[in-house]
Amino acid sequence: MPRSERQSVRAVQPVTAAALSLPLGVGSAAAPRPPSPGADTHTHRGAPGPRPRAEGREAAMSLLSRALPALRLYCIGLAVALHQLLRRLRPGGAPAPVFPTQNGNVAIVTGGAKGIGYHTVKHLARLGMHVIIVEFLHCDLASMKSIREFVQQFRAKNCPLHVLVNNAGVMLVPERKTEDGFEEHFGLNYLGHFLLTNLLLETLKQSGTRSRNARVITVSSATHYVGRLHLNDLQSRCSYSPHGAYAQSKLALVLFTYRLQHLITADGSHVTANVVDPGVVNTELYKNVCWATKVVKWMTAWLCFKTPEEGASTSIYAAVSPELEGVGGIYLYNEQRTKSTDVSYDEELQRRLWTESCKMTRISDVGSRDL
Repeated sequence: MPRSERQSVRAVQPVTAAALSLPLGVGSAAAPRPPSPGADTHTHRGAPGPRPRAEGREAAMSLLSRALPALRLYCIGLAVALHQLLRRLRPGGAPAPVFPTQNGNVAIVTGGAKGIGYHTVKHLARLGMHVIIVEFLHCDLASMKSIREFVQQFRAKNCPLHVLVNNAGVMLVPERKTEDGFEEHFGLNYLGHFLLTNLLLETLKQSGTRSRNARVITVSSATHYVGRLHLNDLQSRCSYSPHGAYAQSKLALVLFTYRLQHLITADGSHVTANVVDPGVVNTELYKNVCWATKVVKWMTAWLCFKTPEEGASTSIYAAVSPELEGVGGIYLYNEQRTKSTDVSYDEELQRRLWTESCKMTRISDVGSRDL
């Protein structure tokens, strides 16, 4: 049976304490009171009346609510990039791990056509694994219908499934919705993988054995440390920030993984679920950042960023390393067990997100049975 080691993980934080102590939110401005009957709302002696002042406060708070998520995200990215730089400058370094051959085991990798996903696929295939690449053309993770059709096609092959790597994602896209009306970061990065995993879970359970568990690997990022989960506004309708929406989707993936492992353990199935952090990687995901960030990236990526191949290393480790046999419910960074943000271990929050996600994707909430 898989065991959760969340309580015994080593606190190998990939970020600085200063980065994690950034403010996690701001209050909202109070709605302006309407003037009482007969009140004089005209401007006197050049001073703005009550209405302009209130509108100015609202505009300032709106701007601040969008600026803070960006500040938090860039601070955490800078911290991780500096950590990677220091690690790269250390003399020597650990040799590349050698993994056992996979003897035709079957894996599915989302977003496997480029970037981290491509190098994950490439390495798993070299180990002898049969890899099915899930990309936009074959399974649109922004479409619940497309996901269900893909799963039906996969099941029709009557083949096992030993490894599922939830890797695909978007970052900092402008405000837009998926085919099903979900905010794109939350809908594609999180809900798409939530549904795909649940629809494939029975096949994973049938494929896992006591000596060799099937594995679910979900790719999050250090941005989850500054993410905030708004259960009453998961679609970011109140005040959209691409930085806040992205960080929320990555936090949701961590919460989802821990809840999934809890349910798998309670079920006694031979499946493990872990979440990985690839670090700051030089991929196409940065195409939506501002021009100043693109200039900084162009000047520093060669030294501070990981290559896509380096970024894939933790996903590969989680997928095939014998050290993780039977081990689930952990967060991995640089192939090491690392403590995720404190809120991610909140089991009530995990349960509530799971329940809400089941409603959104219209699947049965099996997680409510263990309460």
